[in-house]
Amino acid sequence: MTAGVDFPTLGWEVLEWIEAYLCHGPGDVQGQPLELDDELARFVLHAYRLDEATGRRVYRRAFLSRPKGRAKSELAAAIAVAEALGPVRFDGWNAAGDPVGRPVTAPYVRILATEEGQTGNTYDHVRVMLAHGIEHHPDTFAGVDPGLTRALVPDGIIIPSTASSSAKDGGRESFAVADETHLYTLPELRRMHATVSRNLAKRKAAEPWLLETSTMYAIGEESIAELLHRAHLRGGPAMAGILFDHRQAPAHVDLRDDEALLAALRDLYGPSAAWMDLERILVEIRDPTTTEADARRYWLNQPVTAEEAWMPPAAWSAIARPDVEVEPDEAIAVGFDGSQSDDATALVACRLADGFLWPLGIWEPGPGDDVPRVEVDQAVEAAFERYNVVRLYADPPYWQDNVDRWRAAYGEKVVLEWWTNRERAMVAAVERLHTAAVTGVASHNGDALLAAHVTNARRRATRSGTTIRKDRPGSPRKIDAAIAAILAYEARSDALAAGLGRPRRRRKVASF
Repeated sequence: MTAGVDFPTLGWEVLEWIEAYLCHGPGDVQGQPLELDDELARFVLHAYRLDEATGRRVYRRAFLSRPKGRAKSELAAAIAVAEALGPVRFDGWNAAGDPVGRPVTAPYVRILATEEGQTGNTYDHVRVMLAHGIEHHPDTFAGVDPGLTRALVPDGIIIPSTASSSAKDGGRESFAVADETHLYTLPELRRMHATVSRNLAKRKAAEPWLLETSTMYAIGEESIAELLHRAHLRGGPAMAGILFDHRQAPAHVDLRDDEALLAALRDLYGPSAAWMDLERILVEIRDPTTTEADARRYWLNQPVTAEEAWMPPAAWSAIARPDVEVEPDEAIAVGFDGSQSDDATALVACRLADGFLWPLGIWEPGPGDDVPRVEVDQAVEAAFERYNVVRLYADPPYWQDNVDRWRAAYGEKVVLEWWTNRERAMVAAVERLHTAAVTGVASHNGDALLAAHVTNARRRATRSGTTIRKDRPGSPRKIDAAIAAILAYEARSDALAAGLGRPRRRRKVASF
């Protein structure tokens, strides 16, 4: 079924159980045997990965992001039923050294839904699957009672909840599903998610975990999906124990190009493209009432940026050159934008020869934490050691002492203060990089965190022209790397105008 899995997982046993006992939920193939395609099967294998030494679950939270129509809710329902009845927890190793599963003791499966007055898509699938099991596999489903508001299982329950449901604090969940977390934007939905997440930490022996499914979010709504995606881009300890599985179409896909769009949809929908009506999706994308933002978000699974965005994600993605390598000793310019604690600090380089950009370091400290200044100093030192840095523009607030040390070490004509609060100068610098990017003159290495900062930036109109800002004061969506990239590109332009970075001319010596 799925090759390349070289870690212990109960996923194989879970897949066998699902395909042996469950059926498709509501829809054209309702009641037919459920068989997961290789892509979804691989997700299950990873979601049930075990620690080789202890046999305990590796992931406490799993996130599956796919476009509309990819059967995410049906998969979530199948896993929910398996968590209530199937062999989903480690029970030792067999003679071949493979893990063996057992059911959860006293399973308590909670399914979160955003809708008021209804149970949501996932639980609708659960009810159909349970009814099918009772009819076709009465022994396995003995004692199961699927109701409209809850399903009783032997010694346990599957229960749907909305934000308006009775208090969930103090629950004893062994597994929870949060469907379509791009919709979790309201405070009450976030509180519901947080409460259930806390509950999952209470039953150590049950090894509770959370499954989240979603299409991509609207940037700026601060949905649960957006918060998790942002953490994934940053990486680090915050993502420990979290399986993040996301696919999206290339950002530069032209929605007017039928051939390119269909090719992107086939690739994005994977095995399901064989039975999905991609031509109908094309029609929906072309519908005059469908905005480009909605088309990209729901059908191409791309995060959507607000209309006042400074840099269109498609334009930035189109100039990514991840295969480019910058050789040691090449002439480069560097831009630096620093913060003390609340914002990010970024150091971005730009090759003089062609305007190729890449981050030398982006630091996003957690709440209350300070930027690791020693690491920033080390990154600056490493840049000067590896490359021929001909110009460094640094925005000095909060970093004046560091900038002074850099000037002393590398020269006052190389390291210069560049105050971004100078309106006219900043407007010109912002316009320079924007024009170079959208016309394909500039390029970058495709770094995801740099891309996030660039596409987070919003246009700000001033008397002198357009500069950039955050979407709102205090927003957690950082733009500091975008500012550092602007300074790097400006430093490159000024360095070229000054004749810096050119190959040294060799003096001709007369022969005797």
